[in-house]
Amino acid sequence: MKQKNINKSNESITKRTDLAINGAEPAFSEPLHVGRPNIGNRELFLQYTEQILDSRWLTNNGPVVRELEEKIAEYHSVAHCVAMCSGTIALEIAIRALKLKGEVILPSYTYIATAHALHWQGIRPVFADIDPQTHNLDPDAVRQAVNSRTTGIIGVHLWGRTAAVEALQEIANEHELKLIFDAAHAFGCSHQGRKIGAFGDCEVLSFHATKFFHTFEGGAVLTNNARLAEKMRLMRNFGFAGVDNVIYPGTNGKMTEISAAMGVSNLQAIDKVIKHNHLIHQAYQQALAGIPSLRLLEFDQNESNNYQYVIVETTEDCPVTRDHLVEMLHAENILARRYFWPGCHNMKPYRDLYPESTSNLSSTEQVSERVIVLPNGSCMDRASVEIVAAVLQVALEVPIADQTSI
Repeated sequence: MKQKNINKSNESITKRTDLAINGAEPAFSEPLHVGRPNIGNRELFLQYTEQILDSRWLTNNGPVVRELEEKIAEYHSVAHCVAMCSGTIALEIAIRALKLKGEVILPSYTYIATAHALHWQGIRPVFADIDPQTHNLDPDAVRQAVNSRTTGIIGVHLWGRTAAVEALQEIANEHELKLIFDAAHAFGCSHQGRKIGAFGDCEVLSFHATKFFHTFEGGAVLTNNARLAEKMRLMRNFGFAGVDNVIYPGTNGKMTEISAAMGVSNLQAIDKVIKHNHLIHQAYQQALAGIPSLRLLEFDQNESNNYQYVIVETTEDCPVTRDHLVEMLHAENILARRYFWPGCHNMKPYRDLYPESTSNLSSTEQVSERVIVLPNGSCMDRASVEIVAAVLQVALEVPIADQTSI
């Protein structure tokens, strides 16, 4: 049965005049998004909502927040989950709890919040290059960036594919550095058979609405370090240890009960969501296999993956620029994205603050110019994937010289 959102089939997209950028009808009547919010067990969420309203316990470490923390810690096989109001606040609190200062090494190819969490606390973000195959931090680049002012490393599990955990830990141990992993993409993912959460000193999750697992807005820190977890619990609640007893400088990083209710409800449906994401990723594998100008990033089938992101790279001999390809997709209401272009180091705050940081980031710049993130999630089915692939196939038959006429 044809979806209401589909205006034309993949079989009807065979030549350049069929493309919306040339005046044809868009392939989809409504936008297909990257990261459209999932809604898990709606009935369970409404039950929790009634309980929260009846109890009038809306925030301040309520029972639903504590339930969510317990369930997430169990899901990731770690001792402690400290829920927060956002992933960014979770990262900032983790950084402060670990007493980072001076300089901290991180990839430039990440969401800007990773760098902001350092800069807001007077710490200089030092951008190191990535491995062009994995898109994660290159340990050799990290090692070269270490100096007497370095106090920590933030690795990012980009796209849910885990960073070079052992190599980064070896560098951290050698130079007595703290190691944090930004695991915003990696909920439910594993490294060598172990779920993320217990690597480094701690790992930071994001539960923003665009993540496949979300709490409307929120985040958390996972760790096996009891002392660190207790410190972060104090810090997220102004340093209160009981009524009228402030024992540590803190801020307001608490998660609300209603956000936790959405998290518990979504956690119950998580296996179904991951299965759907996996099926869509497999559909993309099949549909894009005949397009030599695109490389689909694969996931290790021996690991747990959430398959949230469908990432393609344009090849060096691609006949159409990445940006023009995105423009053609947008005309079809396929809202593909250019994550994480142009890299944190090329964004105005850090470009102006640290102009010298643009050196030695050649792989970061190359990857950021090639990556396209395609729609995935509950809004997609196999028919939608085949239409996206048909648009890409036709678009990539157009030589560079003809792009202005598309």
